[in-house]
Amino acid sequence: GAAAVVSARTYADFTTQATFEIKKCDVHKLDEAPATQVVMTRDEGLQYYRTMQTMRRMELKADQLYKQKIIRGFCHLYDGQEACAVGIEASIKLTDHLITAYRAHGYTLTRGGTVKEIMAELTGRRSGIAKGKGGSMHMYCKNFYGGNGIVGAQVPLGAGVALACRYKGTDELCVCLYGDGAANQGQIFETYNMAALWKLPVIFICENNRYGMGTSVERAAASTDYFKRGEFIPGLRVDGMDILCVREATRFAADHCRSGKGPILMELQTYRYHGHSMSDPGVSYRTRDEIQEVRSKSDPISLLKDRLLSNNMASVEELKEIDVEVRKEIEDAAQFATTDPEPPLEELCNHIFYNNPPVEVRGTNPWAKLKSLS
Repeated sequence: GAAAVVSARTYADFTTQATFEIKKCDVHKLDEAPATQVVMTRDEGLQYYRTMQTMRRMELKADQLYKQKIIRGFCHLYDGQEACAVGIEASIKLTDHLITAYRAHGYTLTRGGTVKEIMAELTGRRSGIAKGKGGSMHMYCKNFYGGNGIVGAQVPLGAGVALACRYKGTDELCVCLYGDGAANQGQIFETYNMAALWKLPVIFICENNRYGMGTSVERAAASTDYFKRGEFIPGLRVDGMDILCVREATRFAADHCRSGKGPILMELQTYRYHGHSMSDPGVSYRTRDEIQEVRSKSDPISLLKDRLLSNNMASVEELKEIDVEVRKEIEDAAQFATTDPEPPLEELCNHIFYNNPPVEVRGTNPWAKLKSLS
């Protein structure tokens, strides 16, 4: 009891909000740019810290479970890129829409999925967010359309979601994410054209983590100015390792879309600590020193932590307490994900049709034959 009183008294002494100078965005076809002086409250900072730490710890646990062969198949980890997902989510609404590629665990969390549901999906269990049938690449929840495995294919789908927003006359928008490896896909440029013609409320976001699989951006693209690739669509290049830069740029982009000006393109310059997927050690095309340099100088969690501490917005003990709580949440979720039952065979073909049983073809219903013997 006494400790709680001391704790409460100490927290009252913290700075409730502070102003920060952030890196200026590069702009394309824009007369204005996002603010470089931004305000963050203590509550916001602590929430961002908790979410990014949860994301980081969840991915490290997924790495461990994969190496133990508890998670199988494809698995693309997001550690290093946490400021992108958390910064974007801080400036849009849960009623807005989001679609991404197969590096999707982080966005499943920010869109409302729980750690337990995500971990159970990774291990193929029936309590997973896609009933254990989607795995790492195919996770969904309300207003979140995956997790898409075909490189770049989510971009036209995202424009279709934005078209639906406009057609229905809502104030909603769609955030449509892809990586630098997908940026040279023809379907992306076709989508730019339609989105610009129809003035769709879509934010195209290229998460440029510097490598498409094992190929550096310089070897893959004649122009690495991904924010200018829309040509006739305005663009922003943003420091994707700084959550406040991402937050302000996304806020700017969302206002642009909601005001009826049509699409906008953002390039988030970020970095992934793991390889492209778990089958890629990640050090054959880049050095360990390069990875370590990014970790030591640009880590998104360390940057936020330093801001909180140096501006008296939190204490070291308070942040350690969050770390302990996050670790426990991850461990509990991992334990659940290894003990929850797998989906039974008879459910294999469920959830293919919406609210409808599968139709019979020439008197045959193949789903009816699937019965689990276990």
